[in-house]
Amino acid sequence: MDFNKIKESAKGYESKMTSFLRDLIAIPGESAEEEGVIKRIAEEMRALEFDKVEIDKMGNVLGYMGTGKTLIAYDGHIDTVGLGELSNWTFDPYEGYETETEIGGRGASDQLGGIVSATYGARIMKDLGLLSDKYTVLVTGTVQEEDCDGLCWQYIYNESEIKPEFVVITEPTNGNIYRGQRGRMEIRVEVKGVSCHGSAPERGDNAIYKMADILQEIRVLNDNLHYDPFLGKGTITVSQIFYNSPSRCAVADMCAISLDRRLTDGETYEMALEEVRNLPFAKKYNAEVTMYKYERPSWTGLIYPTDCYFPTWVIPEDAPATEAMVKAYEGMYGTPKVDKWTFSTNGVSIMGRYGIPCIGFGPGKEEEAHAPNEKTWKEDLVRCAAVYAAVPTLYCEER
Repeated sequence: MDFNKIKESAKGYESKMTSFLRDLIAIPGESAEEEGVIKRIAEEMRALEFDKVEIDKMGNVLGYMGTGKTLIAYDGHIDTVGLGELSNWTFDPYEGYETETEIGGRGASDQLGGIVSATYGARIMKDLGLLSDKYTVLVTGTVQEEDCDGLCWQYIYNESEIKPEFVVITEPTNGNIYRGQRGRMEIRVEVKGVSCHGSAPERGDNAIYKMADILQEIRVLNDNLHYDPFLGKGTITVSQIFYNSPSRCAVADMCAISLDRRLTDGETYEMALEEVRNLPFAKKYNAEVTMYKYERPSWTGLIYPTDCYFPTWVIPEDAPATEAMVKAYEGMYGTPKVDKWTFSTNGVSIMGRYGIPCIGFGPGKEEEAHAPNEKTWKEDLVRCAAVYAAVPTLYCEER
């Protein structure tokens, strides 16, 4: 394999990748509102002469290159989070900015850059004759990940019956190769009380006071969760609080909280629910502990309900997909660091639910995700496109 030629080809596409990414940034595309972004990606894929481009009923865009038996996929979710407090931004999040080295805007790192590099990586394979009868490449621009990571791949796997041999996750990896992540789940805890007039609170039973006791137990629980040497510790934290009361002059008769629970290797959702249910004050106050369900329609109107459980996954260091990615990187850029994500990705379904190996490598940095003044780097787009172009051939050579 001529690694220098691949690097040169990727560098030659830098200006086009930059322009494509800036187009995507300029189109608002929060979860369930991604139609414009999806259609712009489909347009680019067709202009780059993908062999087949389609948009499925959920609204994901699927672009194919090649006709070989082995299916290798590159996944990039193309929805973004909201803008947050605009005063924290020093530039317009959708207009963005461009310098000689950087591209700024909402989604620049998380993770519109990933779909840009994957799309052009597939084109480089075609340019250099790397496509063979051994494999087909599928580039997916997937929706609703920020709302419900992995839901898009539940649909792709179950309804479209697309089952790649492995998937490259193009989320930002700080220039490293990532082979796993903690899972997560969303838990609701609710306690009941009895309302009364606020002038005589002793006549009622204040649900907020009950929850205050449970909150202290959850803080302690976080310090005592399971630890895994690679993925680190499981965590639990309160992310939202709700109440019900007849008025501001009455005792609250309901209080509920949402918990963000990160699951390290060896932890299950059943285990996590029972840990909360067994807290002394949760038992004393008959707290109802349940898992949230996601039922928001996609931009096409499709509702595909799922539990808010996102399994942990780890791929071995000596897995064929890991070795192919490392070899591709080494051939062009030296020895990579192989590590893990702090946050969650669509791998929770691809590998966590369905056992399809995932390996991560993507432009941008994790710390740019969901932050104001988000940016990515042009050299990352080029490096990722080059590595993506080399991976399938190296993988098939070892098979």
